[in-house]
Amino acid sequence: MGAYIVVLVISYFLGSVPAGYLAGKSRGIDVRTVGSGNIGATNAFRVLGKTAGTVVLLADALKGFAAARWAPLLAIYLFPGAASQQEYLKLAAGVAAILGHNYTCWLNFKGGKGIATSAGVVLAWAPLACVTALALWGVVFVMTKFVSLASIAAALILPVAVWFWNRSLTMTIVMAALSALAIYKHKANIQRLLKGTENRVGSKLKGQ
Repeated sequence: MGAYIVVLVISYFLGSVPAGYLAGKSRGIDVRTVGSGNIGATNAFRVLGKTAGTVVLLADALKGFAAARWAPLLAIYLFPGAASQQEYLKLAAGVAAILGHNYTCWLNFKGGKGIATSAGVVLAWAPLACVTALALWGVVFVMTKFVSLASIAAALILPVAVWFWNRSLTMTIVMAALSALAIYKHKANIQRLLKGTENRVGSKLKGQ
């Protein structure tokens, strides 16, 4: 139990670091009040520019990767008897990091959509599944210029990719739940896609 507590606490707080919000604040901008109002990398690109957006993207992915890869190792170092639980500790760490990003305690439990953080988590869990999802993201984005649609497509393929490459039923089930959460967080984007009002990258911003 001690190992799981360590993993959950560390991973949640790693995931909760609001990189997009902090990047905006460094320029005197509250990203929650401009663009889409989201603290994630997409809005950071839109509002703060390519350099800041790239930094936010990498930071959000890194915190997911760090939580899923290193928090379990620290927990096992502190509680050697938990070594047999390593896979489950990784799963717990990844889930906690994504929840930390999506519901950060530093911003009244309102955060991002978790795509970049999820990518970092999956990179630690199942690298080939992550590459598969990123490839699909790239194809959909190039074809449509919709970041949201590309992200939804990547979320849909992740459970399938995790099962294909890892054959872990537990990990696949957890990934399916996280993918469902990611898609739910895109509900406003889905509504705009259906109405034809979603913004394409490179196009003039439409009313949100």
